[in-house]
Amino acid sequence: MAHAFVVKDSDFHLVTEFVRPDAKRRLTLGGAATAAGATAFNIYRNAVGQIVLDPVKAIPAAEAWLWENPKALAAVRQGLKESAQGQTVYLGSFANETK
Repeated sequence: MAHAFVVKDSDFHLVTEFVRPDAKRRLTLGGAATAAGATAFNIYRNAVGQIVLDPVKAIPAAEAWLWENPKALAAVRQGLKESAQGQTVYLGSFANETK
């Protein structure tokens, strides 16, 4: 699967120097792994062996439908944009007064 724009910001900072893999060829990332509340990482490697970890967050399966439905996602994004711009209309309370 090709991913066109993996590097989203080219302003890299050295986090740790000269980290060696352990006997099982694992690297410890420490605090570098807490990027943006990520729950997992996509790992990319280029032809010269450089590795990029792209932080990702998992979403519940019950909410995945929104990300899989471009029309619904566009409607939600449009609504959020309008709300941020103050383009809202008060429709009254939606609280159910009878229980």
